[in-house]
Amino acid sequence: MKERNGSRLLIVIGTIIVQMGLGTIYTWSLFNQPLVDKFGWDISATAITFSITSFALAFATLFAGKLQDKWGLRRLIAIAGIFLGGGLMLSSQVSSLWMLYLVAGVIVGFADGTAYITSLSNLIKWFPEKKGLISGISVGAYGTGSLVFKYLNASFIESFGVSTAFLIWGIIALAMVVGGSFLLKEAQEVETKTASVTAQKNYTVKEMLKTKQAYLLFVIFFTACMSGLYLIGIVKDIGVSLANLDVATAANAVALVAIFNTIGRIILGALSDKVGRIKVVSGTLVVTAIAVTVLNVVPLNFPLFFACVAAIAFCFGGVITVYPAIVADFFGLKNQSKNYGIIYQGFGFGALAGSMIAAVLGGFHATFTVITILCVISFVITLIIQPPYTKTEPKEKKARRPELANRLG
Repeated sequence: MKERNGSRLLIVIGTIIVQMGLGTIYTWSLFNQPLVDKFGWDISATAITFSITSFALAFATLFAGKLQDKWGLRRLIAIAGIFLGGGLMLSSQVSSLWMLYLVAGVIVGFADGTAYITSLSNLIKWFPEKKGLISGISVGAYGTGSLVFKYLNASFIESFGVSTAFLIWGIIALAMVVGGSFLLKEAQEVETKTASVTAQKNYTVKEMLKTKQAYLLFVIFFTACMSGLYLIGIVKDIGVSLANLDVATAANAVALVAIFNTIGRIILGALSDKVGRIKVVSGTLVVTAIAVTVLNVVPLNFPLFFACVAAIAFCFGGVITVYPAIVADFFGLKNQSKNYGIIYQGFGFGALAGSMIAAVLGGFHATFTVITILCVISFVITLIIQPPYTKTEPKEKKARRPELANRLG
């Protein structure tokens, strides 16, 4: 038992190192203006790079499980780390936007998403009895990487220039992801040993997509991701335009988002193991709807603006954390990477939807209204959704279904 616990501790440490290296991509906004200053590109066109990165990240999760089956976890994450670091290092040599889109957008995003979902899902399999807590640790490490490298990458840009900063960032990210991969071990046997913990059928992707729960979970996740990602992208602009803050003060909200996003991941992940994961998601949707409504209709001042921003970031971090565990609770651990990869597309579409709605409907207020409506709809879904089961399930397993439902909330 001690040997197994020691092995699990090393896997936790390795996953934290990998996830921190992957989370560094969320410092991208630091590079937009320096790239514009160096190459004279349009700021909006330059900022599209991160939208491409986010979409490629989500898209990669569709294929990560199959690649893991083919290559094995450790090799796959090491390869992803090489491509992630290589893409960032190649970004130091770009001279055109299309090259930036390809290396910093497509390559970096695909590599990041591949390593993110496989390392996270593997860690959850090692701790089926504490899925919420362990997901919070892993996803929290991802957020911590973003927070730490916000200061490191800013220092690199200021000291060495934007191109050299890409090179240094790529070397460090490669070392973290590849180095962390050597501590990982694939959880092939854990799931069968702990099947009694989940009392749950292991759904294949095809079987999962035949259930209504898969689509309802997608709607909830899309709503939460659109709310959080839209705020992250425009938080400084909201502070200036709606709260009448100066640019420097509003910029502090960027760090606030990172801090509360990370805190939300850790606290709500652990809380979900005790009170139920669906209950946690229900609460986050209520808080998000209230905070967005306040931003939309109430005259803002400094404390009110920061309170709303902190609340939305906290809730977004929490949902991102508990959702892998929810998918495992609903559809089993065996095909977790593949099943969560499908639901995770809500992140990719959510990343694009907020800005698209704002462009079509004309700004913050209309988008906030849409987000509030979606939060209400998703909240109602959380009140009625239950784990799926099949007619062929033994009666004694159905009898245990209420116990699982109680854990979910």
